[in-house]
Amino acid sequence: MPERLSCDVAIVGGGLSGALIALALKKRRPDISLRLIESTARIGGNHIWSFFSGDIAQDDRWLIAPLISYGWTGYDVHFPAHSRGLKQNYYSIESERLDTVVRATLAPHELITQAHVLGASARAVVLGEGERIEAKGVIDCRGAGDLGLLDCGWQKFVGMEFDLADAHDLARPIVMDAQVEQIDGYRFVYCLPFAATRMFIEDTYYSDTPDIDRAALRGRIEAYARARGWGWDRVLRAEAGALPVVMSGDFEAYWKSGGNRIAKAGMRGGLFHPLTGYSLPDAVRSAALVARQSDLSGTALHDLLHGLARQTWKARGFYRMLTKMLFRASEPEARYRILERFYRLDAGLIARFYAGEATLLDQGRVLTGKPPVPIGRAIEAILGTKR
Repeated sequence: MPERLSCDVAIVGGGLSGALIALALKKRRPDISLRLIESTARIGGNHIWSFFSGDIAQDDRWLIAPLISYGWTGYDVHFPAHSRGLKQNYYSIESERLDTVVRATLAPHELITQAHVLGASARAVVLGEGERIEAKGVIDCRGAGDLGLLDCGWQKFVGMEFDLADAHDLARPIVMDAQVEQIDGYRFVYCLPFAATRMFIEDTYYSDTPDIDRAALRGRIEAYARARGWGWDRVLRAEAGALPVVMSGDFEAYWKSGGNRIAKAGMRGGLFHPLTGYSLPDAVRSAALVARQSDLSGTALHDLLHGLARQTWKARGFYRMLTKMLFRASEPEARYRILERFYRLDAGLIARFYAGEATLLDQGRVLTGKPPVPIGRAIEAILGTKR
């Protein structure tokens, strides 16, 4: 069989999750052959992914470190009645960097871009024109499954990177600026100072719908920049997205909706934070786990990643309950109060929360004290979360 058409592992989808699995396998299993199959011309699309240092286990940092484009020693948050600086390190990865590293790591025949995938099974991928790639195991990383099987809200955003006319005044990121007008749910602005005259600004909403009015959000971002005194010469890039945040659902049905008995990772496998929608920490964990696996057959990969996803879903019931409180126990324009109260808590608790590792003591601390939502609606939201 021609070299392109057979391999040990085929990864469908060259987004963050698929790319990380490919990089992990090339690093830890250089003896195997693989194919990374992407429908567009570039790995990673047009994105910026950010994470806290505590999101990644020490043993897994070898995988993510070569991809980091920017890093800061701390970040700030701002709310109408509370501002705070936190010391935890914060990092960002640009999709351009991910694309560069993947192309430098994989052999030319191992990367297949602009490929139209007609179908995928546990041991084969069928491309347009009938080309078939046979593999011992296939991992599907092509975005979300059937989100209709989950009870979701949305974290949606538009981001713009500016080439500023003059140097800005930020020493580190503003992860949440909720001092802006509250529109369409909980709204905050997110700022990443990439260089003295480069600033990435994102307008973000915890909304009931995934609909994005790009023109309106771009206008609000430009108004925010002007209010900060940041004039600009040009916009370097822009991105938009809507991430699901999950309140409840049928995990097994969702897993099967992405393809029965085929290994899945990333959004397709339900491996994302229920309250933030972010998938980077889970993508790193998944890739490191696959790289440690001795049996890379389709069945073994399915069982491995299904087990990880099922265990993760079960462990994050607390986060789904909080998501339900955010969306169901407060009026949209008052959702910011929940985050404002959260950011008054211990810094270690905040770090563990975002890493998906909140302890039972942390969970109790989050729920104790005067709730920032009506107590009756809070109880109703909590009791309504049974899965």
